[in-house]
Amino acid sequence: MGGAAAGTKWIHHIQRLSAAKVSAEAVERGQSRVIDASLTLIRERAKLKAELLRALGGVKASASLLGVPLGHNSSFLQGPAFAPPRIREAIWCGSTNSSTEEGKELNDPRVLTDVGDVPIQEIRDCGVEDDRLMHVISESVKTVMEEEPLRPLVLGGDHSISYPVVRAVSEKLGGPVDILHLDAHPDIYDCFEGNNYSHASSFARIMEGGYARRLLQVGLRSITKEGRDQGKRFGVEQYEMRTFSKDREKLENLKLGEGVKGVYVSVDVDCLDPAFAPGVSHIEPGGLSFRDVLNILQNLQGDVVAADVVEFNPQRDTVDGMTAMVAAKLVRELTAKISK
Repeated sequence: MGGAAAGTKWIHHIQRLSAAKVSAEAVERGQSRVIDASLTLIRERAKLKAELLRALGGVKASASLLGVPLGHNSSFLQGPAFAPPRIREAIWCGSTNSSTEEGKELNDPRVLTDVGDVPIQEIRDCGVEDDRLMHVISESVKTVMEEEPLRPLVLGGDHSISYPVVRAVSEKLGGPVDILHLDAHPDIYDCFEGNNYSHASSFARIMEGGYARRLLQVGLRSITKEGRDQGKRFGVEQYEMRTFSKDREKLENLKLGEGVKGVYVSVDVDCLDPAFAPGVSHIEPGGLSFRDVLNILQNLQGDVVAADVVEFNPQRDTVDGMTAMVAAKLVRELTAKISK
């Protein structure tokens, strides 16, 4: 089903329920049952994976994949909703091995586990609107974090998911985090096209909520006056590609997280030049090379408590799935950064 059709399916369903004179209370009960079942499935998967890790011993933190296939808050294309299964497929693709660059083995459950996806479309089909849906995403993340030593590595999805994920991480840990955000765009509009939850407004919601102490945005090359003004308003450290050669040494030697609850990393795949990752909704030339990104991530000093990889659009990828492999490599190397 196409993104636009999927986005209106739940509206038609609720209209039919209303026409059939189904009470609002009955609809609410049905929605709650679907949400409870969704959270229960993630909770039981997380418990099972965490029990195995605790039995194996010797692990302080393990990256745990959580898919959030949400695309309807995109301002252009909704294809990122289809990304999580494509990323998983690429992670385990036989064209490469299971080792990260520093030698951690992804097929070791102490390094990487997977608790499945939040069933976004199924929940929306029940008529659940975004305020509540964002709460479900946050609760799903907290459910993973409740099971030591799991740490969420979230597969998007459009960038709107970062707001409920960061909110959950901050609330669960009991304080703000430092955020390293790699992106072509600052995603800090106050309210883009009338949508408070737009993928272009996620970091405005994060900063308003006090969930981040420092926000570093790297790779910017499509930024408006509002984006710069909002950055100044919230004290964001914005690093644009036009000055990257000057900023490179600093960005490849970042030390974050001291005095707060840890570091959150958000990687929008379009931070990369489209020569490396054409499968994105917003193609913006002049971006980071893949090695630039890895140098920033691998040299980052700090306790990475959670991360996301977002905005991969399989519907715009090459036939051989090049961008899927790029997104998978980002996930693999973030796994190495999180797990210990």
